[in-house]
This record gives sequence, structure tokens and C-alpha cells, in this order.
Amino acid sequence: MASTVANKCLSPLAFLTRRLSAPEFITQCCYHKKVVDHYENPRNVGTLDKHSKNVGTGLVGAPACGDVMKLQIEVDDQGKIVDARFKTFGCGSAIASSSLATEWVKGKSVEEALTIKNTDIAKELCLPPVKLHCSMLAEDAIKAALADYRLKQQDDQQGAVRASS
Repeated sequence: MASTVANKCLSPLAFLTRRLSAPEFITQCCYHKKVVDHYENPRNVGTLDKHSKNVGTGLVGAPACGDVMKLQIEVDDQGKIVDARFKTFGCGSAIASSSLATEWVKGKSVEEALTIKNTDIAKELCLPPVKLHCSMLAEDAIKAALADYRLKQQDDQQGAVRASS
């Protein structure tokens, strides 16, 4: 099985000149270079202040594979996403999907960010069918972060109405 995959991925001469380690073999044969780039150089890793009224936090997981993704957005007073951060526990495709999602939401309005679909993420990263759940997780994380932000805005407006009454 491994030799069949290897023959499709690398020229036969590669095995004559050197041996690939297991992680290198998997990287060479299974992940697209965009996934490897986002995995090795993830963008926007970290956290924002979850208590801030301008920050929405989405925490989602995929029980089938054990991936957990936390994505946070910071929205300015005009409704534009000015910052995004993530922390992901999972495979390279999950990390790459999170990283790409944070890049894509920055600069968008809350409504525009809702239009980001898992199919777009999967297409950009060239994810194989077995890894599509990672892009679905990223879309769910975006939606969860936006929902949290909107909930905080509603609570803030209701608090202001109570204070003025």
C-alpha cells in the first residue's frame, strides 16, 4: 500500500538516492503545499479578551476525530472584523483551516464573514475528501464566534435600555 502511494507521489529515483522519514513521507504525499504552509507558519495564533463586548468566541469540536478549534474575532464600532485569533488542537488540516479562516474574516463585516463556506476553505487548501470535516469545523467556528459577538451586542443593548428606564 505504502509503495503504491509512494510511486504516485514521488519519482522512483527518489527512493534510490535517499529514504524519507514517516512525517516527511506523509507531507510529501498527502498534504497540499498550502496546508503545509499554514501548518508550519500558522497565522493569527493566540487569544483575544473573551470578556470584551467587541470579541466573539467560537469553540467547536469534532468528536469523530478529536479536533477542537477556538476562533475569536474582534469587531470595531462599524461592524468590521479588525482582528481574529485561533487555537486548534488537531491535525495539520484542522490547523491550516483555522489559520486560513482567520485570514479570511479579517477586514470583512459581520454579514460578509457569514458567507464564508467550508467548501471555499476546502477548495483553497485542496483538502482531500477525508479531511473535509476540518473545513466544516472552521466554518462552524466562524459562525459560533459571530453568534457569540451578536449575543454580547444584544445583551449590551438590553442593559442600556434597562439603565435608561
